Formats: sequence, structure tokens, C-alpha cells
Amino acid sequence: MAVSQFSCGGAMESLHYKSQSELIGFGSRRSFSSRLLLARTLSLNPRTHRSRCRRSVLVTNVIKDPTVEQETTLSSCTPDAVSIASSIKYHAEFTPSFSPEHFELPKAYFATAQSVRDALIVNWNATNDYYEKLNVKQAYYLSMEFLQGRALLNAVGNLELAGAYAEALSKLGHKLETVAHQEPDAALGNGGLGRLASCFLDSLATLNYPAWGYGLRYKYGLFKQRITKEGQEEAAEDWLEMGNPWEIVRNDVSYHVKFYGNVATGSDGKRHWIGGEDVVAVAYDVPIPGYKTKTTINLRLWSTKALSQDFDLYSFNSGEHTKAFEALANAEKICYVLYPGDDSLEGKTLRLKQQYTLCSASLQDIVARFERRSGANVNWEEFPKKVAVQMNDTHPTLCIPELIRILMDLKGLTWKEAWSITQRTVAYTNHTVLPEALEKWSLELMQKLLPRHVEIIELIDEELINTIVSEYGTSDCDLLEKKLKEMRILENVDLPPTYAKLLFQPKKGSSVLPTEKLEDSNKDEKLEDSNKDEKLEDSEKDEKLEDSNKDEKLEDSEKDEKLEDSNKDEKLEDSNKDEKLEDSEKDEKLEDSKKDVKALDEEIEPKKKPLEEKKKASPKPPKLVRMANLCVVGGHAVNGVAEIHSEIVKDEVFNSFYKLWPKKFQNKTNGVTPRRWIRFCNPDLSSILTKWIGTEDWVLNTEKLAELRQYADDGDLQTQWRQAKRSNKLRVVSFIKERTGYSVSPDAMFDIQVKRIHEYKRQLMNILGIVYRYKKMKEMSASKRKAEFVPRVCMFGGKAFATYVQAKRIVKFITDVGETVNHDPSIGDLLKVIFVPDYNVSVAELLIPASELSQHISTAGMEASGTSNMKFAMNGCILIGTLDGANVEIREEVGADNFFLFGAEAHEIAGLRKERAEGKFVPDPRFEEVKEFIRSGVFGSYNYDDLIGSLEGNEGFGRADYFLVGKDFPSYIECQEKVDEAYRDQKKWTKMSILNTAGSSKFSSDRTIHEYAKDIWNINPVELQ
Repeated sequence: MAVSQFSCGGAMESLHYKSQSELIGFGSRRSFSSRLLLARTLSLNPRTHRSRCRRSVLVTNVIKDPTVEQETTLSSCTPDAVSIASSIKYHAEFTPSFSPEHFELPKAYFATAQSVRDALIVNWNATNDYYEKLNVKQAYYLSMEFLQGRALLNAVGNLELAGAYAEALSKLGHKLETVAHQEPDAALGNGGLGRLASCFLDSLATLNYPAWGYGLRYKYGLFKQRITKEGQEEAAEDWLEMGNPWEIVRNDVSYHVKFYGNVATGSDGKRHWIGGEDVVAVAYDVPIPGYKTKTTINLRLWSTKALSQDFDLYSFNSGEHTKAFEALANAEKICYVLYPGDDSLEGKTLRLKQQYTLCSASLQDIVARFERRSGANVNWEEFPKKVAVQMNDTHPTLCIPELIRILMDLKGLTWKEAWSITQRTVAYTNHTVLPEALEKWSLELMQKLLPRHVEIIELIDEELINTIVSEYGTSDCDLLEKKLKEMRILENVDLPPTYAKLLFQPKKGSSVLPTEKLEDSNKDEKLEDSNKDEKLEDSEKDEKLEDSNKDEKLEDSEKDEKLEDSNKDEKLEDSNKDEKLEDSEKDEKLEDSKKDVKALDEEIEPKKKPLEEKKKASPKPPKLVRMANLCVVGGHAVNGVAEIHSEIVKDEVFNSFYKLWPKKFQNKTNGVTPRRWIRFCNPDLSSILTKWIGTEDWVLNTEKLAELRQYADDGDLQTQWRQAKRSNKLRVVSFIKERTGYSVSPDAMFDIQVKRIHEYKRQLMNILGIVYRYKKMKEMSASKRKAEFVPRVCMFGGKAFATYVQAKRIVKFITDVGETVNHDPSIGDLLKVIFVPDYNVSVAELLIPASELSQHISTAGMEASGTSNMKFAMNGCILIGTLDGANVEIREEVGADNFFLFGAEAHEIAGLRKERAEGKFVPDPRFEEVKEFIRSGVFGSYNYDDLIGSLEGNEGFGRADYFLVGKDFPSYIECQEKVDEAYRDQKKWTKMSILNTAGSSKFSSDRTIHEYAKDIWNINPVELQ
């Protein structure tokens, strides 16, 4: 029987803590007798407890023992401040993470969080029990990132206990906000991908949809960003250093995850993945409460470890300590860091291990849950009717072959059955059109690490080839070859022999060299051999080959230009040729081929030499696995995340797939949760919304925000609106002073660009615009510059990936400009440039409510959606941006007059790049002026030639202004002049701000989740009865 310290009577009696504050003192150590006094005061007091209850709900628990019905009480109490204070003090005493002498802030935070968690666990258990009882279809959201932010204020807000907790902590000598600030942000994500996933979990719980999230528990996160004179520096996150009070380790929920090894056919005729290296994935569960509902869903995070038996005690006692810990270190490092650097072979291997760990542990868990709920008679055809798996981007792609592996190898299903079930279960969300983000993995690396999955991927690829051949026929071989090259999952891999013979028939009058035929024949035999039983017998040869080629070959597979790759492949063919041709028939074929070659030498020598020269000059491209193509083929739905993005996905990224399966492709415009992003982070604005709309229902039904439109010109509303904005700005002024040492004016416009640092997001254009502004100010008299320019505080925030050199140069440049501008006494408060270090969710919750102008200025067609633009608009911030991602829809909803638009459009980009390559682009004189100003050394001695050089030239890697900064720069600075003009008229600006909030209702993640549930997952809300 599950009860919390807040449980109430009704259907059952539960312990109630009498809350005499003297029972637990924080000033000194307690004696054993005083602890007994506390124990004696725990009494059954249902009468007192019932007085604070609204209702009580019983749920039959069918998990524990099918022969015994157990009851879990779902508390519907509203705990008061007295009982909450008692609960906090209980945890400070009996679940301590700190010494008992004092009740200081860190201890107060942990005790408060554990108190809240008690309330969540009751609802959490009841929710899961109810799903088990009903055996409902459940969605599982797999993501490499979940950027949760702090949990305390969100949890007490969703539970409607913020006031009670504030009062309870006040009684204990602390403020709720101060205690909440002790919580570190959970370092489980980086940018929009992870933040979207977290918003989705909030909406799923709030809307009572049966769903879970699955991710990895990164010990050191991405990194903690430090800003020094050298720019960005990275340090390990320490968010788990003192523990995480929100998580519960499930030591009874763990799964083995295998790497390496070999595949062999057993006596039962099945393929078996044997040998290799096993790690154990252990579940850590985090409760996700819904808003004004008892539904509390689960985020299950996996942490990896090795078994105790893998610790080499003999080596340790022999003094070989590093060797003794090797297996443990290899297992644990999988969950150390989000997105480990992948320039090295080891980094690539670790990333692939991470992705497979997420997929394997999660799928094993999902399958186990399905079997448990199904009872004695498991019908695998029912699996897609009970399970929906959503892959958030390509990182969880290995879900597809992993589910097939489990169904075929472990559950005994046929290929046809497993393939059909998988396709009906899995769906894919595409988040990017950037080629480098559409993941491709080295086939050789994957064969080494996941040999069974490569076999399955080869089968899927062959299914796809068959579909393409059936669709396009063989009459037009050029078209068919083009489609196969574009659509296949395996890139630069020979076709299976059947299709190779079908497709590549010799043309009339053409001469095909016998040696080439023989080479192709050997390749076909090798490809077939790689899928046969001899794999295990050849393992010694494979290991020898892997050792000889270890570092160079796998690294070469990632680089197109490496000539050595082709030479190694030829060596591989040569090394296997003798063994493969021992068969007498093959010997005869070889002799025949040699005779043919000799006979034709004179005839073909003039043709052969150019062919050989061409072969030497053109290295073989690496063999790759296209993960995005696998997602499209292996799932039943593919969605983009904004209207313009989804059109690009259909028209460009996956056009051939769209023509083949048009019904697979959908749009699901992203959204953000209005609970965290208005209600909790901007209480001043929330009060105004509730007052003028007349209800707080807008938190759940954001459509009601549109009612603000009728009051947009109202003087009283505008006054209150400006007061709320100023209050938020004052908080940011204090924060900037604390974090950076700079003083800024709350009377200046707060102009903010916060997102991960990337060239396509064009933070570089923003800072170049600021440099232009600064230069023009310096050329004016003091009186003229005050008349010409509106005071601005220009803020940047975001992390550059540790190995992304150009992004780190941009960070360095921004900080150098800030150092110069902020110390220029002639400029004063007219212009400040601030780089906010270590940007995260908690910083966003502070900056976004204070923002007045927000920059979303990516090159058109390159941002899938964006979600920060939605958060800014919801908080009454006006956007300046291009027609890219969700900007297009935001502008439609808030009105074109309330959005500052500039720049080229998506359909123009290809033509503009072509124009640049042809040398026809003529840069604007103002753009050239800014570059020369930077090169003059005004911002310090750092050499910015590589940064500025990326904007120059007409071709070449890292050159030619691929992201069109120079092209859009004139339009951008002219648009910024319009921003200044509008800001001078505060009445007009405030109206624009109100209309942005009023027009943001579409961008609630509640709307997005309803669409996923209806159109992709086919799940229904399940409210606890």
C-alpha cells in the first residue's frame, strides 16, 4: 500500500505527521531518545487529515502479483504549510545528505525536493498501475537529450503547492525562490532538441496521455562553459556531484547491452550474436508531473556499468591498477558526456555505443513491459497496437534493427513478421536539413561494433532495393541507378548480386574487361560470404585484419578524399583471393579469365591504361550507413517540425521517398509548454494575463490568449505591461552584474540572441551589426549619437561545441567586442555587449521574460523550427528574423506589422550561392567597411583573418560566405534602424508586444502533442478514475 507523508484518509487510513516544530531541531545533534520521541508522535490521525482532502481514488495494482490484488491510494489532499514543514524536517533528519548540525540552503533544498518527491511518487505509482491495469497503448519518446532545467518550482507549480511550500519554508527560515536556486540544471541536453523533448513530457503528463521518455544519464553533461580572455573554455558539469534528489535508481531494472563479437548460425537455424563485450544499463527514473492533474509520467534514464566480476582483482593486486579497471571504465564512460568529440576513432566508437545503449536498453524494457501486460498469451501482432516508439532525430535510429533483432533472435519471429511489426511501431521526427546532421556511420565501424545489426540493415536495404526496382522498373537503367544511389541505406556498397545483374547489363557495342567481371564476381561472393555462417570461422582472419588496419582504415572511412582506403580494399581482396578461389570451379574460372585477358591484351591495352590511371586517381569512397534513410524506410511516419521545414523535407531532403510514400510525411510544428515558459518563469505577466482574460484557463487553453487583442490599445493594460517588463529587466540587471561584472541600464532596450553557437544561426551577423553600430556612434558627436541611436544592451548566450573551431572564434569575437565597447566611456549606456556564460534553461527563464527584441536570424531554409522564438513571443518579445523555421508561422499568427523581417528567402538561397560561386556577388560597402574596421585592431590583437576570411572568396572549404552573411547584411542593418524607430514610440512598441503574446497560442506544446497522439501514435488520454 503506497502512501506519502501527505496521504489522506478516506478509503484507507495513513500516517499523519503532527507538526510540532520542536520535534526536529536543526541546531544540534539529536539524541536517540529524541528520535524515539519523534517516532512516538507519528500517529494515525485520519480525522485531521481528511479535513484537507477533496477526494480519494483507488487503483488496482496488477504489477506486483497477479494472484493478489493490491490497492494503491492516490492522494487528493491539499497539504497545508504546517504538514509540508513537518515533511521537510522529516527528510532533513531521516534522509540526510548533509550533516545534522545546520539547516542551511543546500540541505534545505534537498529536504524540500525529497518532500515534493513523496507527493509525486504516490501519483506516479498510481499512474503506472492504472496503465498496467487497462493495458493501454503507450507512447515511448526516445531522445539523446532532455534539457529539463530545474525541477523544484516546476513540480510545486504543477502540483499547485507553490504557495504552501513558500509558507512552509518561510516558517523554517528560508525563501522558496532562494532554496530553488540551489538546484543545478540537469545536464542532460544542449539545445532545442532536448528542450523540446522536455516540453513534450510536460504536455504528455498534463494532457493525461500514457507515455514515457527514455534517455541517457550523463554524468558530466555536455560541458560547463567558462568565458576567459581566450574565449570559451570547457569544464565538466558537476550536477550530480551532491546527488540528484529527483531520481530513483531501479536496481531491479537493468539490461545487458552487447558490443563487438561475432554472428553464427546455431543448431536451431537462428542467427546468434555471440562473444564480445557486455555492459549493464541500469534504470534511473525521474517523475514528470502534469499540471492540475494527478497524472505523473516517467522519464527513464540509463546509466552504464560493468559487473563486479569484470573487475580484474589479479591485475589490481599485481599493481596493474589501470588494467584492473579497464572493463569498468569502458562501461561507465558510455554515459559520461553528451556528444563526446568524434574527430578520433575512439570518439566515433563511443558515440555509436551511446546511441545503441539508448536503443537497446529502452527496447528491451519496452518489450518486457509488453510481455508482462500481455500475460500468458503474448500475441506479437498486437505489439504495434500497444506500443508507439518515437525517434527524436536520427540518434535513436538503431531502434529499428534492434527491435527486429529482439523479435527474430530472441522471440523467434520470422523476418517478414519482425519487419512488419517494426515498421508499424516506429516513427521518426526530422530536425534538420544540414547534411552533417543527417548522420552517416562508417559501415566498417558498425560491422565491428554491431555485427548482427549490420546483417539486419543489409536485409532492410535489400527490401528497399526491391521496392525501388518494383516502382521504377528496369527499362530506364540510368533513372533506376540514380534512385538507388540516392535512396539506399548503404552508401557506396555494391548491390546484391541479383540486382547487380539485373541493373548493370553491358550496353551494345561496349567492351567489358574479363578482369573487371572477375573482380565484380569476387566482390559479390565476398558480400554473400559476409552474411553466411563462415563469419564465425573467419573470426581470426577478421581480427587480424582489424588489427592491421585499426586506426587508419576506420578514420579513412569518414573522409572521402583518402586514397589509402581504395588501396586497403584491394589488399583485402588480394588477401582473401587465394582462399576464396581454392574451389576447383573457381580455379578454372580464374584460368579462363587469365586466358581471356592474355588473348585480348593487344585489343584492349589502349582502353585499359586510361581505366587504370582513372582508378588510381579516384579513391574508393567510404562505405556508409545512412541513418536518416533507415529512419524513413523503417518507420510508418516521418514529420518535420515547422511548415516550411516539412516542405523542404518533402521537396528536397527526402523527395524521392516522399514520391514513393507520400502518406508517410507529415508536419508537426513544434511548441513549448506555457507552464514553464509563462506561468512559472514570468509570474508578473501571468497575473496580468489572468486579470485581463478573466481566468487562468489560458495556462491549459492558450487559445484564450487571443482575447488580449481587444485590449492591445488599452492604456491601463499597456502601463501594467511595461511595469512587468521593467520588473523582469531589473532582475536581469542584477544577474548580469553578478555573472559578468558589467553594469547595464534597465532603461535600454534588451536585445537578446540565445541559442547554441553555429554559423547558420548567424551570431556572426548580429555582432557585425553591433560593430557597425559602434563604428557609426564613434564617428558622431555625443549629442548626435544620442539622437540617432536607441540605447541597447545586446546579449548573447549559447555554447559552441568543443571541437567546432569557427563557432569558438565567434564566441571569442563577441567577448572581445564587449570588452572594448563596455569600457568605452564615450559610449556609456548607449551600447553594451554582454556574453552570458554557461547559458542553460534557468538562465533562459530569467532572460526571456525581460527581453524586448529577440534575434532569430538564421539563413533561410536552414533552421528546422526553433523553439526559443516561441518562448520569446509568448513573453511579449518582438522578433527580428528571416523567413525560416517557425518564424514563418509566428509572423503569420502575430501579424506582419509586429515582426521585423529581413533577408533572402529559402527558395532564393541556392541561386545566391551559385551567383557567389560564379563571382557575381558584389558586397555592400557597409559590409566591407565593418570588416576593415575589425582588421584595424580596434578590438584587440587577436588575429581574426580566419573568421573574416570565411565571408570572403567565391569557393573553397570555410570560404565563400556559405551562410550568406554578406548578402543579408544590408537588409539586416536597415531592419535594425526600423527597430530603433519603433522602440522610440513606447505606446506602439507595447502594443506590438501585447499582440505577440496574444498571437502565440498556436505554439503551445499541448497542441503539438495532441497532433502526435492523433496522427502518429494513435493513443488516447487516460485520466485516473
